[in-house]
Amino acid sequence: MAENTSIVSDDNFENEVIKSDIPVLVDFWAPWCGPCVAIGPVLEELAGEFHGKVKIAKMNVDENANIPAEYGVRSIPFLVMFKGGEVVESVVGASPKNKLKEILEKTIG
Repeated sequence: MAENTSIVSDDNFENEVIKSDIPVLVDFWAPWCGPCVAIGPVLEELAGEFHGKVKIAKMNVDENANIPAEYGVRSIPFLVMFKGGEVVESVVGASPKNKLKEILEKTIG
C-alpha cells in the first residue's frame, strides 16, 4: 500500500477532504486505467515532498460512485485540488510531475 497517500471513499470524503485543515489533492482513478497507474508513483513522491502541507488522497471510482458523480468525474485520472473544502483546480489526464508540483505550490501559496 502507498506510504504517503491516503485512500478516501464516499463514506470518509467529507472528513478527509472537505473538513481537512490542509489542502487536499484527490486522485479519482481505477486500477484498470493505465495512465492512473502510471501517475501513482508520482503522486506518492509528491505526497512525501509536501507532507504536512498538502494531503494527497486517492479515490477508486469503481468502488465509490457518489462522490465521483457529485464532482462530474467523466474521465480518469481526474485530479481535483481542494482548499478549505472548495475546488480550486482540476486536471484531467496524467500530468507530468512538474505541472502537479506547480499546482500544489500555488495552492499552498
